[in-house]
Amino acid sequence: MSQENISITSELVDLDTLVEKIEDNEFLVLAADEELLAQLPAGNWIAGSIPYFMSNDGGVITRDKIFVQTIKGLSSANPARISMYDANSISRIAKDAPQHGFTITILPAESDVHVAYAQNAPEFENMYFTPIIGWISGKHLVEDEDRSAKTAYGPGNMLLADKAVAIHVPMPAMQMASINTVNLFEQGQGPEITFPTTGFTSDRCVVDGVETTLSDFVAQNNIDIRLPLVANYSGVNVNVSIREPSAANGSTVFYAPVFEGVKYQFAKPVGDYVSEFSKAMSEGDANKTAVSYNCLLNFLYSELEGKKTGTITGPITFGEIAYQLFNQTLVYMTLTAD
Repeated sequence: MSQENISITSELVDLDTLVEKIEDNEFLVLAADEELLAQLPAGNWIAGSIPYFMSNDGGVITRDKIFVQTIKGLSSANPARISMYDANSISRIAKDAPQHGFTITILPAESDVHVAYAQNAPEFENMYFTPIIGWISGKHLVEDEDRSAKTAYGPGNMLLADKAVAIHVPMPAMQMASINTVNLFEQGQGPEITFPTTGFTSDRCVVDGVETTLSDFVAQNNIDIRLPLVANYSGVNVNVSIREPSAANGSTVFYAPVFEGVKYQFAKPVGDYVSEFSKAMSEGDANKTAVSYNCLLNFLYSELEGKKTGTITGPITFGEIAYQLFNQTLVYMTLTAD
């Protein structure tokens, strides 16, 4: 018998409903507050901590519900495979992917595995040969200052602060998965900025040939740090968002690494996020979207609580993965069949 086409459903549910799904041995990708994840039984699932979501009713912040993505159509002869990675083994993620299928992964924010993936993913073996999508887990920004981001490994019922989790999903030969991004930011007209080293922090930069600190440049030019730095990689805009414009030692801290020698500019402002998003997201792709992950900074800066982003739902995250790490971007995967 040939394998059914893979499909993925998404919903925001309560704990009892989720436990039933786990006990039915369904393959699941979960997002919820850490305390809810700690109550789950072992099963065929991976998860990340987050209390921010885009639901069918709009943006919501909740500790009482779990966002569930259910993978349907898997055959018992060729099931999905769930893996766990640390900073040393994460380089295997693309190599471990199915020959024809896709991978969904979750990494905890500020962990060593997050840093390793962010800085090195484009060079991983087999990267870009199989679709890899995912997100960076986090915490409530105001209420959870003492917590760290978590992932969870369902087969071992393990809550983790320093491991990535992934689910590798095989597909039938006639079905295709495609990874896409929606980035509303473009490079502005300001000066070009480069950095002497690659990393999540920087104490020096060069602005139009003059060495300075990014924090001084931001302060002197009254830069709105809700706008990310944007680099153009062969026509693809990649954002780097500022987390702390001036840390205790005078350095700037980012949500993603800046790369040595790459030219960045601060982004142009975006007007109405929801209307601009609707223009950028084609109706055809919206109808075929299987999973999507949108950045928390978009949620906060564009005040998306209570607002809808079309028909797109999913966790609101501390970073998005479409092969490599993105910031202030929405990533999504479509599934199509010939």
